[in-house]
Amino acid sequence: MTPPAATAPRIEPDPQDAGHVRLLGEWTLQHALAIGAALRELPDDARMLDASGVARLDSLGVLQLLRHASRNGLDADALRFHEDHRALVQVIEDVRDGRPKAKKTYGFAAALERLGHAVHDNAREVVALVSFLGETLTKMGRTVVQPRRLRAISTVHHMEQVGLDAVPLVALLSFLVGAVIAFLGSNILADFGASIYVVELVSISFLREFGVLLTAIILAGRTASAFTAQIGSMVNREEVDAIRTLGLDPVDLLVIPRLIALLVMLPLLTFIAMLAGLLGGMVVGMTSLDIPMQAYYGRMQETMELRHFLVGMAKAPVFAMVIGLIGCLEGLQVTGTAQSVGERTTSSVVQTISLVIVFDAFAAIWFMQVGW
Repeated sequence: MTPPAATAPRIEPDPQDAGHVRLLGEWTLQHALAIGAALRELPDDARMLDASGVARLDSLGVLQLLRHASRNGLDADALRFHEDHRALVQVIEDVRDGRPKAKKTYGFAAALERLGHAVHDNAREVVALVSFLGETLTKMGRTVVQPRRLRAISTVHHMEQVGLDAVPLVALLSFLVGAVIAFLGSNILADFGASIYVVELVSISFLREFGVLLTAIILAGRTASAFTAQIGSMVNREEVDAIRTLGLDPVDLLVIPRLIALLVMLPLLTFIAMLAGLLGGMVVGMTSLDIPMQAYYGRMQETMELRHFLVGMAKAPVFAMVIGLIGCLEGLQVTGTAQSVGERTTSSVVQTISLVIVFDAFAAIWFMQVGW
């Protein structure tokens, strides 16, 4: 059906300026075919499209004009719209397909600006983490005073997911790392005729550092990401809002059971990792270094000190708090989109692994300074 002449989209060249074209009529979805025909009639030398005289304009009309300008190399100033249509045009410009990406600015000032934004964002994350730590500790203390607040079934469920399901992976990786440390150490110490000192190398390194560090890194990638994805999905589905509407506390229901599960299971997994690492070193000593199992075990019993074990185990609760707090906090900070869940999950893994390594380094320096 042909639209009436009064409302049909049409163009009128300016007699005084051949490059200036006025657009008239209604540029709406109802006249989609007529819009395409009118745009094809535009002269090739048209440099200015004046749409301020358009009676009605919808998203299709704006999109067609923007695409025509893009195809013909016209800049943003080549399109002129009525004041009543500017809000619609701005929205379509923000979401239209094929819009050019903003060019990244270079130079010292731009780099300094990006650095400032990054520092500001990281500072806000630190403040949020410290605040969340205080809130969680307060509510854990309240749970001790009022045990009925503890969700025992949820806590046991998370203990199974965090600890029991992770035992094979932790044990396997620790065994292999212990074997690698023993093998590399033997190659170096053999040059000095001191291969027997591989026993001390593996024992001390796994009791003090590798046992707890490997376990924490595995749980940072496995558990922190799971916590963030689970809680973030609940935020997306508005389940967290429903919990608050019912008068319940999301920290009591979602955070504390996960945190208690980590505080209980991470030291146990660390102990398993220590045993597996020592076993890996012993296997290499027996097979590659010709150290009998009795001699390896006897040397380990003579040189191993309790303080090395205590140093490693003392770090486990700290790493458990870091993993649990960051994983839950990032999940609660999801903004309601699938993209936000992915970004927060990635952020939780990066933050937990980074903080675990930083805290481990400071702990190693501190224990060395105090003679432990």
